[in-house]
This record gives sequence, C-alpha cells and structure tokens, in this order.
Amino acid sequence: PGPLLFVEKPDFVWGLIASMYLGNIAGLIVVLTCVPLFAAILRIPFSIIAPVIIVICAIGAYTVHNSMFDVYLMVVFGVIGYAFKKLGYPLAPMVLALVLGDRAEENFRNAIKGSQGDMLVFFSNGLVGGLTSLALLLLFWPLIRAGWRVVLGKS
Repeated sequence: PGPLLFVEKPDFVWGLIASMYLGNIAGLIVVLTCVPLFAAILRIPFSIIAPVIIVICAIGAYTVHNSMFDVYLMVVFGVIGYAFKKLGYPLAPMVLALVLGDRAEENFRNAIKGSQGDMLVFFSNGLVGGLTSLALLLLFWPLIRAGWRVVLGKS
C-alpha cells in the first residue's frame, strides 16, 4: 500500500475504519449482555472452579506442542508458584521475567555485539547510564539495605 493508500484506495481505508467502529459497538453489546453471566461465575465455590481451571490450563498446555512434557512443566511451575505464594515471594517479578526475559536477553546480546564486547556501552550517555545505574541499584537494594542495617547496628 504505502503512503498513498488514502488517495488510491479511500473506499478500503474508510471501510476498515468503519469496521473497527462496528467491531467496538458489537464488543460493547456482547460485554454488556454477558456481565451477569461473568458475575455469576464469581458465586461458584472455589472447590468447584479450581479443578475446572486446572483442567483447562492442562488442555491448553498440552495443545501447544501436543506433548505431555508441557503439562508436566505446567505442574512444576504451578508448584513453584504455590511455594512462592506460601513463602511470601511476590509473583509479579517472576511473571515479568518470564514474559520479558527472552526479549531482554536478545537485546542485551545485540548491544554487546554492536559495541564489540564493551560493557561501557551501558554507560555511554547520561540517560542510558542513569537507567543502568537505577536498574543495578534496584537489583542490589536488598543487599544494600541489609548492609546499612548491619552498619547502623539494627537487626
């Protein structure tokens, strides 16, 4: 298409925009009519809904590669998540790491390759250096805080 899409095919463009508006209206109607059903789900006892959720998750895990290994992996991470919850660890950083980990690692590798192995690329200007310093500070904050408590004599 390119930059002349609005000039060369205005019918397509305005039809696309109109379909987005109609899709939003249809979505609004579906949501408003289904809210009572969604609210009714909240009244189902946890002892009934938990096994249903586990079965749906297992089916979803199996269908990714048609492999029981994925189901076992789901169970392992479920146990890890349960242990984290019981031990008081926050789950948000773990989920964030699982979601962003691959992309962050790939971009880190690209930055190192682009700088020919020079780690100082992460301090190359003020903004990048500030963000890197802030990330390192937040990463080591528990150790820093524990060290300050030891220095100040608090336990």
